[in-house]
Amino acid sequence: MGNTMSDLHKVTLQEIRQKKDASQKITMLTAYDYPSASIVDEAGIDVILVGDSVAMTVLGYTSTVAVTMDEMLHHCKAVSKAVHRAFLIGDMPFMSFQVSPEKAVENAGRFIKEASMDAVKLEGGKEVAASIKAIINAGIPVMGHLGLTPQTATKLSGFKAQGKTAEEARKLLNNALLLQQLGCFAIVLEAVPARVAEAITSKLTIPTIGIGSGGGCDGQVLVYHDILGLFDQFVPKFVKKYMDLRPMILDAIKDYGSDVVNLRFPEEKHTYHIEEDEWRKFLEAFGDEER
Repeated sequence: MGNTMSDLHKVTLQEIRQKKDASQKITMLTAYDYPSASIVDEAGIDVILVGDSVAMTVLGYTSTVAVTMDEMLHHCKAVSKAVHRAFLIGDMPFMSFQVSPEKAVENAGRFIKEASMDAVKLEGGKEVAASIKAIINAGIPVMGHLGLTPQTATKLSGFKAQGKTAEEARKLLNNALLLQQLGCFAIVLEAVPARVAEAITSKLTIPTIGIGSGGGCDGQVLVYHDILGLFDQFVPKFVKKYMDLRPMILDAIKDYGSDVVNLRFPEEKHTYHIEEDEWRKFLEAFGDEER
């Protein structure tokens, strides 16, 4: 259901926290450009993530690792121009926060200052605690990300569920509690067994946002291109495809090409006209009165 002008207030951190307290689910979806962000915002989604998944869904990279700060900021700027209501989060790309806490603060600040994001998200637990704390101390809200962390998927032995053993589950819980202690306002749990994610959620006072982690999280996030069937090179198990737009778009473009080749487009209704007297003046100017 779309928004009316009267309810286009900006979603705040306080409202996101209150949803957990009230057992109301938080909705989150990615967007990477002006038109997609405009649609997601009008649909009433609480949080828009300009995810580093843009690397694969839009920019053609084979993983999220390759996307740069400048590329992320470019897409964040486009998204922020379209959004009036949703809370905006910029995804910090690989090596934008790992080098040093000082560099992490500098890069996080660019998401806020240059791209008008409301917060940043970054992957990892204990190993990036210093950077998270520094960013939060600088006054920038941080969303954590645990479980399957695509930027370090190689270290995790590929794109596999995390927390499937008791030891892994305890480590996830400890990292989640650490992120909460550091001051993160929420945590994404990706590809975590549902029971583990639900247990972690119950132990936290901050919201969890699940992606492939069951319905026990405080909210859910998916990728815009996945739910609309626009990206079919790799579709994770946890994706629900709400539409299959790619074949529809493909057919439409094929029809356009065929219409051009076979002189069915443009039609009369698609063309502009010049007044007859102006046309005669144009011909006279070129000495071509016979045309």
